[in-house]
Amino acid sequence: MRKSIEIIPAILPKDFAELQDKVELIKGFVKTVQVDVCDGQFVPNASWPYKKRDDTFEKLLIEDEGLPAWKELNYEFDLMINKPEEVVADWVTAGAMRVIIHVEARGNIQEAVTLLRDRAEIGLAINIETPVNVLDPYISQIQFVQCMGIDNIGFQQQKFDEKVLDKVKEIRAKHPGISISVDGGVSLENAAKLIAAGADRLVVGSAIFNSDNAIDAIQRFKKI
Repeated sequence: MRKSIEIIPAILPKDFAELQDKVELIKGFVKTVQVDVCDGQFVPNASWPYKKRDDTFEKLLIEDEGLPAWKELNYEFDLMINKPEEVVADWVTAGAMRVIIHVEARGNIQEAVTLLRDRAEIGLAINIETPVNVLDPYISQIQFVQCMGIDNIGFQQQKFDEKVLDKVKEIRAKHPGISISVDGGVSLENAAKLIAAGADRLVVGSAIFNSDNAIDAIQRFKKI
């Protein structure tokens, strides 16, 4: 596997305990983990900290609690939420190294990007059917693009849509210097095609955590 390809396990936690349990499985074997954050509005389902209201997120903000294995792992948060400008600063405070905003979300995308500048790596996620040119106003301000590989975002175990391969190729041709992640439906069967199309980060959920052995699955992805 080329050194430039990063495998990022994705966790969609219903609560903080699930985040802790899944991080415990993979810590020491990857550099970065992605946490999917769903508000129940931009996407139909809700995840931690929106699904089960407790004080864990507030404890992160006042540093009374730390992210699981925060000394060993970098965290990126995929904010599948509306009005990201209202909360992006909180996620940096909570420990985000990278923050992903969905370009289709309601709210002020430019304000969210501006608030993150020089505080975290900024990624813009784009759905399969969204035209690539919507990225144009932001491309010089962000560090990476995340292409969604499924139609029904915010859920794991969804069917991979091959149309994302063309999306990745289009973005790579138009913006050759930017990092491209693919999230959703990534598997051992399609990983090589995604890399060939131009992706340099693969975000993997079900293919790792629903496998018989999460560490073995990570190692197999790293050998592609």
